[in-house]
Amino acid sequence: MRLILAEDSTLLREGLVRLLTDEGHEVVAAVGDATTLLGEVAAHQPDVVVVDVRMPPTHTDEGLRAALEIRRRWPRTGVLVLSQYVERRYATELMTTHTDGVGYLLKDRVAQVDDFLAALDRVAMGGAAFDPEVVRRLLARTTHVDPVGTLTAREREVLEHMAQGYTNATIAERLHVSQSSVEKHINAIFDKLDLSHTTGYSRRVLAVLRYLGS
Repeated sequence: MRLILAEDSTLLREGLVRLLTDEGHEVVAAVGDATTLLGEVAAHQPDVVVVDVRMPPTHTDEGLRAALEIRRRWPRTGVLVLSQYVERRYATELMTTHTDGVGYLLKDRVAQVDDFLAALDRVAMGGAAFDPEVVRRLLARTTHVDPVGTLTAREREVLEHMAQGYTNATIAERLHVSQSSVEKHINAIFDKLDLSHTTGYSRRVLAVLRYLGS
């Protein structure tokens, strides 16, 4: 099949290119941002697009919004979304309004190569491939659940450093990760604490206050 990859991590992007090429697929483009992705899809009209959720410039939901745009403009192109997180708002839209030729997998699934390739095949054939963990999280009841308790260990580390007043650059240095990774964790924290669409206040301050009050 003819594929386009959209992933801002060069290491993962190149790894996927090699994996898919070795499996006999043709990767017609591999890009690192959602704007370029849409241009390449318009130019090549691939069978399937594999796209990360969080991409430059804001590392929030550019990839997933691009996936929805692709489904609207090129409905014959399958879309397989890869993410470290479950983006509830757009994931729900993807799963409920575009049921043919779509998939949503957590990135951990890529390490299980056979499962990843099987999901890719299903999407290419017009089927659906949704990670069981994605479905579980979308259906889970969150009433009376402390949202801080839903943070991963790494997200809690980042939030702890935020509470201590460190900048993103300093947090990245202290945790030995990239600043882009820190930004992604912070956006995930905002999502889980239901702060993504908050206006008029500093989301960073609100997140710290919720952490200190939990």
